[in-house]
Amino acid sequence: MSKNLMSGKSSLKSPKGSSKKQKGEKKAKESSKGKQKQSDKKDEEVNLSMASIGHPEIFPLVFTTQTQEIFNCRVDEDVTKENCFKLIKKEDIIEDLKARAAVSDFHPVKKIVLEYPGEELLVVFDVEQEYGQNFYLVATEEAKENLLKPPDVAEEKEQEKEKDDDENKEGTLEESVYKPPVRKPWVSLGSEKEVEEESVKDTVSKIKYLISRVRRKFGAPITFTDKNASSVKDTYIECTSYQDKTFSIKLLEKDVGAQIVPKVRENSTQTKWTYPKNAAIQYFPREFSDEEKEESLSSKKLKEFITSVLFRTEIALQQNEIMNVFVDDWRALAEDEGSYGSKSDIYLKEYQSFIDLHYLKDRTISCVCWHPNIYGIIAESATERLSYDERVDLSGKLLLQKSVILFWSFSDPLHPQLMLECPEDIYCFQFSPSDPNIIAGGCFNGQVVLWDISQYEEKLRNAKSSAGFKKTAVNLPSFIQAQQCGPEPPLVRYCAVSSIEYSHRAIITDIHWLPDFFEVNRMGATFENRAEICVQLVTCSPDCSILFWDIRGTKLPIQPLSEKAKEEKIIDVLPDFPDTFKHLDLTWKPLIKINLCKSDTSVDYSPIRISLTEEYYHYKTSDKVQSLNKLVELTKESPYAEISVPSGKILKGLENVSTNFFVGTEDGEIIYSDWKMERDSDSGRLIGKKPSQKHAVHDGIVHTVQRSPFFKDIVLSVGPWNFAIWKEGLATGPILQSSCSAVRYTVGQWSLTRPGVFFIGREDGNIDIWDLLEKTHEPSQFQNISISMITCIRPWIASAKQHFLAVSDDSGVLHVLEISWTLSHPSSNEHTSVLHYFEREVEYQKYYEQRQEFRAKERIEMELEAQRKKTTATAPQKSREQMEEQENMDYMEFLDLEKKILTDLGIVKESEVVSSSDA
Repeated sequence: MSKNLMSGKSSLKSPKGSSKKQKGEKKAKESSKGKQKQSDKKDEEVNLSMASIGHPEIFPLVFTTQTQEIFNCRVDEDVTKENCFKLIKKEDIIEDLKARAAVSDFHPVKKIVLEYPGEELLVVFDVEQEYGQNFYLVATEEAKENLLKPPDVAEEKEQEKEKDDDENKEGTLEESVYKPPVRKPWVSLGSEKEVEEESVKDTVSKIKYLISRVRRKFGAPITFTDKNASSVKDTYIECTSYQDKTFSIKLLEKDVGAQIVPKVRENSTQTKWTYPKNAAIQYFPREFSDEEKEESLSSKKLKEFITSVLFRTEIALQQNEIMNVFVDDWRALAEDEGSYGSKSDIYLKEYQSFIDLHYLKDRTISCVCWHPNIYGIIAESATERLSYDERVDLSGKLLLQKSVILFWSFSDPLHPQLMLECPEDIYCFQFSPSDPNIIAGGCFNGQVVLWDISQYEEKLRNAKSSAGFKKTAVNLPSFIQAQQCGPEPPLVRYCAVSSIEYSHRAIITDIHWLPDFFEVNRMGATFENRAEICVQLVTCSPDCSILFWDIRGTKLPIQPLSEKAKEEKIIDVLPDFPDTFKHLDLTWKPLIKINLCKSDTSVDYSPIRISLTEEYYHYKTSDKVQSLNKLVELTKESPYAEISVPSGKILKGLENVSTNFFVGTEDGEIIYSDWKMERDSDSGRLIGKKPSQKHAVHDGIVHTVQRSPFFKDIVLSVGPWNFAIWKEGLATGPILQSSCSAVRYTVGQWSLTRPGVFFIGREDGNIDIWDLLEKTHEPSQFQNISISMITCIRPWIASAKQHFLAVSDDSGVLHVLEISWTLSHPSSNEHTSVLHYFEREVEYQKYYEQRQEFRAKERIEMELEAQRKKTTATAPQKSREQMEEQENMDYMEFLDLEKKILTDLGIVKESEVVSSSDA
């Protein structure tokens, strides 16, 4: 606190008079100057004590330029060194705290401002920064009054006034008389509470120890002797360790993080045990004698205790009967957290991205497949982003462009490892379940293509950087461009392509391998597959047909010698050209052709996606995860190397194999039908059965029809604006149907590890993550993946701890995302919970159907009743004479009945009745 604040300055004016008065005035000035010096010295001592000890009523603050302008306390303008006080209303400070919150300079003293009793607070400009800042706040009314009106200044003014009066009276100034300081009452500022809180109080009684030693052992000399180890028990002598003060380090601070720890109690004594020594003690439990037990049980104190706790014990026993007290609540709580988790745990982490600017430029990715056996290998196909009319106009230009399937590896995300040549753009392809080196694909022109990459399997397993690739030796214009900038991966030509005449008339939108335990004949009947390898395919197309293909063919073609010579010449030019399926090239015909006819018209359905009941899943589920070492131990020879034509022997029929399938059409309909063929009674040709169920659920093309990996009879279908979940065998409709989405859906896929989770790609580049156990009306989480439309989603389980999700977009970028622990690891009872949810929905659908049938019957009966009332003619009214005659007849019948009752009761004799009747 500055001297100008604590010591007041007053100008003294003495009247003119004699020389005595002038001498007195000079002496008074010297005395006043001495008094002023003494007061200044006193103020300096006060300032030192305040700076060192501190005042509880003063709080230093830093006022920024903005705060000074808000409260009109600008330095050297509103407040100066001479005028350093500023009174600010409490309401203005509170409004500033509400407006600027933590940014306000009054935020450190917010509590003090709110608890201040007065309406105005005193802010002092600290010129010398004695309290460390440019301003300080006065927190009490008493301190504010002392600063605004210092008591020392008032006393000095009174003293100077008394001195002036004395000088006027006597004319001379006597020596100042010492006046002892006036005792002021003590005012509490809250320090006694702090002193009381910080004071140490004994709460535990001290333990007293008495240590004694025999007097004669005080100061006794110590003697060392040698001892043989063999003479000691256990043949060893223990040298106990002791604390070395040279290497003792005092631990001043330790930062330890813990969640749940057992309670630890630490006790210590005043004795410092420097040299530890092994010790043991033998003890036995203390038990009551029979007399003590009898006395304790019969005591009055025990009876009073039992009476007091009887009511509480009965309540506790009743609670134990109501609830299971042995349930581990912590384990159940941890399970819930692990299964669902928070929103921050539900995420997809970017692992890698693949993009090719040479082959996939201005193209959209149409299909993505993981290699079933090799870790980190993923294949993708692409198509031109053209409409049908644009494709027709540019058909000549498109023939000159190369269509390929690219194989990528995690070890080299910049360069593809392998390329498969395609006759046309590939819209869908699948690895063979029996041998992943065999790949089947569907072309844009409706042809089916087969590849064999057996020669490059080792290269894919040992995939490294593309620096080791060499240029392909093939030099055909249809394969390779004339100029290549840099090394390219190997190019594999297709083995066989189906006949154009017998193929689909439109793009192949879906392709599946039939399982290896059965095969179908031309009638659609199922038989045992003795080869135990996948030899048949099923494809669908918007040309209103579903085709079944057999890669064995019906008869090996016989070629003339000239053609064989040409083929050998081509093989010499192309040493890597595989001839696994050369008997099918350009002669391959479908085994079965199914047309899905509409019942009411002659128009057929246009299938886009197909899902078979007996479908082979091209991925590993969580309970079938195999190690990479086991996957490497595969047979070197392909099972298709010695493939033969179908045997003429009679095969055993399989009755337990379902031939039903779901189909999603181009018009948004979900069809349930059977692939078995039947003969037309009129023409005698084989035709497909009519669909047994048809549901128009989606408003547009169906993008996905997929069965759940956990429930064989649960199917997910995704349309442009909604999705639906179906139960096979339930003809009433979907058991779950979503509301209309704000953005178009493009693709959907079930999770491979969690039964109630599935992913849906959207047109805006986001992925919706649905969890049926958490929410059914909206996705539990959504995440942005790309700025372009999502075209394909493929999950994959690399190991028990590593799960991936491949997501492709319309711009040609393939994203590989790592699925979080929450989304990839189910809880212990999740499978059962999801199954119960589906069963409840099925029961609800059945109940709803029953109520609909009941309401329909009720409505029909009401209509019939109304119609009956209208058609029923009203009876004609009787005349008055007829009504009187009817009343007379009724009265006579009543009299006869009365006579009979009276006669039976014996009240009236029969003779009297007869006589009266005669009369």
